[in-house]
Amino acid sequence: MSTERVNPSDLSPPTGFSHAVVATGSRVVFLAGQTALDADGKVVGGTLREQFERALTNLLAALAATGGTPADLARVTVYATDVAAYRTQAAELGRVWRRLAGRDYPAMAVVEVVRLWDEEAMVELDGFAVLP
Repeated sequence: MSTERVNPSDLSPPTGFSHAVVATGSRVVFLAGQTALDADGKVVGGTLREQFERALTNLLAALAATGGTPADLARVTVYATDVAAYRTQAAELGRVWRRLAGRDYPAMAVVEVVRLWDEEAMVELDGFAVLP
């Protein structure tokens, strides 16, 4: 698989995402929404950072089970129940992302939602990857 991150100079500089990702490969993996569920199906983490870290860990575990790596991610959508809190903590959440997924950022969007499937969940991540 090859990916090309495209960040046109006439758009604002991206921080923690790429404006576009061109991916070529032979397998597309669609990743279901992941929240901060533990192995017993319970939401863990009392803070947005803790829940984001667990949700990203879960997303990457699903990706790894397909043979993919974080660099294979082409698109991730973050659903947050409080975008203002997400923006306030963006630098900290970015550090979590870089520690777990590196600096090969996919195309991303953050969307505020009224609530998630699990009432205790503050954040959910889904996406897709392109594998060789």
